[in-house]
Amino acid sequence: MMTKKSPCAMALAMLLSWLMAMPADGWAAPEGAGHRAGEVSRVIPAVNLARGGKTIPAAAKTVVDWQDLVNTQVNARARIALDDGSVLNVGSDSSVQVIKHDAGAQQTELELSYGKLRTQAQKISKTDGKFEVRTPAGVAGVVGTDFFVEYANNTMNVIVFEGLVKVCNLAAICVMAKAGQMSSVRSGDNSAPLPPQQATLDVLVSSSNDTSPGAAEGATAAAGVHLGVWGTLGILAGAVGTGLGVGLTRGGGPKPPQNGCIAAKAC
Repeated sequence: MMTKKSPCAMALAMLLSWLMAMPADGWAAPEGAGHRAGEVSRVIPAVNLARGGKTIPAAAKTVVDWQDLVNTQVNARARIALDDGSVLNVGSDSSVQVIKHDAGAQQTELELSYGKLRTQAQKISKTDGKFEVRTPAGVAGVVGTDFFVEYANNTMNVIVFEGLVKVCNLAAICVMAKAGQMSSVRSGDNSAPLPPQQATLDVLVSSSNDTSPGAAEGATAAAGVHLGVWGTLGILAGAVGTGLGVGLTRGGGPKPPQNGCIAAKAC
């Protein structure tokens, strides 16, 4: 006489069969999870790392791994020293994920979900090397440079301090911005990023200070600005003198000075 199996037993058997048939990589952690990317070098005043479903407080010397999510609260900042010598300055109220940082292969992928990030990337010498910052609106790719990225109000703003940055939308339409220039791209907009335009000194100082762990939020004092800013003064003087030194017109980016002054120490 045939024994009739219960529906529960049959469902359990099917579930076990499905689990056994699942490829091994289906259980794997995200690529590179647990691989060291660098370490926190400074935090102000409180910063958290999200790792593997857990949230841990970050302090100086805290190791940052691939896939780690760095979250700063209002008025908090973080500086992260990557293992290839690159530096990430994370502004307040920001969220940055270190998707990948392979120092040997010179492959770095960062994702800025919201907020402000300034990177000082090491020069890339390998042909397949890359250093990219992704946002919901587009991608900023660099080859040995110093630049600022902000994502707010569905817009990515990029300001270049040194070197060249390729600013692209999600449809891979790109423009090239050089030292002292800025561009922006809006999420969901298939048009090309705005043509690079000259940044004012006030915009450069503001974006630098807004991500510096050693300066107050929104400060305009030039003391904490990276030396790359001063390398752009000659460009800025000519641009502002001809009326070209204007600010970004999209999103929530920095605003230009109203009086058009170009003094190095105060505006």
